Amino acid sequence: MAAAQADSPILTLGAALDAAQARSATLQAQDAATRAVRDMAVSAGRLPDPVLRLSVDNLPIEGPMRYSLTDDFMTMRSVSLMQTFPNSEKRQARSSRYEREAEAASSMRSMQKARLLTQTARAWFERYFQEQMIDLLRRQHQDASRVSEAVESAYRGGRAPQADVLASHAAMARIDDRLHEVRVDLANAQALLQRWVGEAASQPLGSPPTIDRTRLSGHQLPHQIDLHPEIAVMNARERVAQAEAELAKQDKNADWSWSLMYSKRGSQFGDMVSLGVSIPLQWDQARKQDRELAARLQRVEQVRLEREEMRRDHLFEVQRLIANWQSNLTRLADYDKTLIPLTIERVVATEAAFRGGKAPLTAVLEAQRMVTDTRMERLRIEKQTAAWWVELEFLIPHDPVAQATPTNPSNPPAQEQKP
Repeated sequence: MAAAQADSPILTLGAALDAAQARSATLQAQDAATRAVRDMAVSAGRLPDPVLRLSVDNLPIEGPMRYSLTDDFMTMRSVSLMQTFPNSEKRQARSSRYEREAEAASSMRSMQKARLLTQTARAWFERYFQEQMIDLLRRQHQDASRVSEAVESAYRGGRAPQADVLASHAAMARIDDRLHEVRVDLANAQALLQRWVGEAASQPLGSPPTIDRTRLSGHQLPHQIDLHPEIAVMNARERVAQAEAELAKQDKNADWSWSLMYSKRGSQFGDMVSLGVSIPLQWDQARKQDRELAARLQRVEQVRLEREEMRRDHLFEVQRLIANWQSNLTRLADYDKTLIPLTIERVVATEAAFRGGKAPLTAVLEAQRMVTDTRMERLRIEKQTAAWWVELEFLIPHDPVAQATPTNPSNPPAQEQKP
């Protein structure tokens, strides 16, 4: 069984991120949307389709020549071709609008990718820390089991009261209850990770990356926040709005249409050719074309202001995340340096007092429980720190994280120590 686990592939954080991207239908859909808009950009830059018209003109429906195509000199069988000629600047403006939309779709993909990486990384860490908690509780259960066996042996030898036996059994029951609770949380974490990476979620996890460093630094933060995916989307939307304003400006120039018609009459009459031009009459530009252009320009201003407000919100949010993350790193250092060693020393002292008959068994069990609770609290803090680290690490698009040396996880499982 152990050999089978050793041969199974390891799901590192980087591998989970790659798997999530490879199977993401959302990213594939956004790629399709980008390709669609780029195709529209090519189409919009072309001339409109010519119009072919076939007609019978001036066909008599009364008198001796009724329904005849050749007897009346006014009856003509005509074929005409009409073509509208928007100027090159207008065609370029139409094409540029779709190009800007393609950029917006690409920016949307970057935002969706950042969210995907964040959600996948959080799910990976959630499963990792739930496994750590189960391992910690199992070791506590083993320690409590040894204490219980010793107490039962002492009770059978008349050296311990029955109350100590019951107390040890109650301590083990509480540990079992916590194990049931954490196993449910682990199952949920496993299901969440499977949502993002598929069947790879069943693989054992590798060591986590270090979470005490992030690419975001305080002095560069105002510049880095401009690379935030949502800010990039707003920048792209502003360019779309500018392209639509330029198109509205070009629409003030009417599109001329030219037509050529050849008309055939009866053999006794001569054929005819007609040449025509159609010009839309923009007789009310002040209240139509000018108003549309003004509306498009106001839309540009609206998007610009919304982007600035969003930038301020994100800057505050990132500053808050950095402060919380740094505070938790300090707390973790305090747990490693002071709190956990103190609880361990208390267990050693209480066990010595119990063996010397100076402390009851309940004091030993309480001290052991305090060690586990302290380590569990450290794991909880470390899990929250990892969640904040994920938010910061994947906030700005970048290459997937390389697997670094593992952080200093609390009580790593025995298998994590094996080469």
